Amino acid sequence: MRIGIIAPPWIPIPPEAYGGIESFIDTLARALHDAGHDVLLAASDDSTTPVPKLEGLEPSDPETMGVTSHELRHLLRAFQGLSDVDVILDNTVAGPIVAKTATTVPVVTVAHGPLIPLEQELYLAAASDVAFVAISHNQASLAGQVPIARVIHHGICVDDVPFGAGGDAACFVGRMHPTKGIPEAIRAAEFAGIPLRIAAKMHEPDEEEYFNEVIRPALGSNAEYVGELSAAEKYELMGSSCAMLNPIQWDEPFGLVMIEALAAGTPIVATPRGSVEEIVEEGRTGFIRSEPEDLALALGQASTLDREACRRSAETRFSDTRMAADYVALFEDLLRGRARPSHAGAARNAAIND
Repeated sequence: MRIGIIAPPWIPIPPEAYGGIESFIDTLARALHDAGHDVLLAASDDSTTPVPKLEGLEPSDPETMGVTSHELRHLLRAFQGLSDVDVILDNTVAGPIVAKTATTVPVVTVAHGPLIPLEQELYLAAASDVAFVAISHNQASLAGQVPIARVIHHGICVDDVPFGAGGDAACFVGRMHPTKGIPEAIRAAEFAGIPLRIAAKMHEPDEEEYFNEVIRPALGSNAEYVGELSAAEKYELMGSSCAMLNPIQWDEPFGLVMIEALAAGTPIVATPRGSVEEIVEEGRTGFIRSEPEDLALALGQASTLDREACRRSAETRFSDTRMAADYVALFEDLLRGRARPSHAGAARNAAIND
C-alpha cells in the first residue's frame, strides 16, 4: 500500500527532544515501512527519519508554531506532493479543512489533542470527507458529534527501550505544566518517603515561570529536577526507577510516557484521568489512585509488582507493529468503503481493542 503521512511543520521527525506527536509519527512511519508498505512522509525538510520524505518543504521553525499561514502553506504543498498515494494519514488540526479542496485521495486524520468545542466544529465541517481516529476511548467519549472511525492506541518500538532493574527512587517524566501533576507527584513521593527525580520539558516562558514560582520552592532533599532528557537518558531514568508517578490533572488523550515506562519494566502510579485506565492494569502494571495519600501508599507498594509483566504489557498491547497493523486495517476498510465514520458512541462499540 502507498501511504502518505503529513506531520505538523513545527518540529522535525523524530523530535530532537520533547515532541509526542512527532515521536508517534516517526514510530508509525518506520513500522509501516518495515511492514513492506511504500511510505512517503511530508515533514519539515530537516527531519532525519529514515523513511522517504517529500521534497520541497521548509525546515522546522518552532517560532512559527501556531501560525496559520505557515501551516496552510505546508499542508497545500503536502497534499499536492502526496497526490499519487492510496491514502493519506494527516496529523494536523487544519488538515481536514484543507483536504476538502486540496486532494481527492482518502484522508484519515488523527485527533492528537482534546476534542474541545473549537476542534469539534472544525472536524464536523470535514466529517463527510475525512475519517477521524481517536487515540483512546476516553478521547472518543468526549468527541461530541465528531464521527470517530476507529480508536487506535499508540505504540512504540519496545526493543528500543532497555529493560531496567528498577531502583530506590521514583520518576516523573513530562512537561513543566500545571496539568501534568508535578506538585502532586512531589507530595506523594514525600508522603511515601521515596526520592523523586523529575525530568520535564522547560524552555517556554510560561513553563519557566511555572517552575520558578511553583515547582522550585517545592524541591528539596526528596525531589530533584534533572532537566529535559534525551530519549536514551529518559529510558535510563525510567528503567532505574521503582515507579513512574503520573498524577495527571486533565483528561490527556494518550499518555505516551506511560507505555515507555512499561517497556522499561517500570510500574505506573497515576490518577484516573484520560487514557490512564486504558493503559495501566490495576495491581499488575501499576496502581490508579485519586488522592495524594493514596498515591503515596500505592507508590510504596509499586516495587512489589512484576517488572517483567510491565514489559510484557508493552510488548503485547502497545507495540509499534500492533499499531501499524491497526492503521493498515483501517486504511483497507476505508478503501473498500467499509470504514465510514460513525458517531462517537457507536465508534466506541466498534473500536479496535488491544
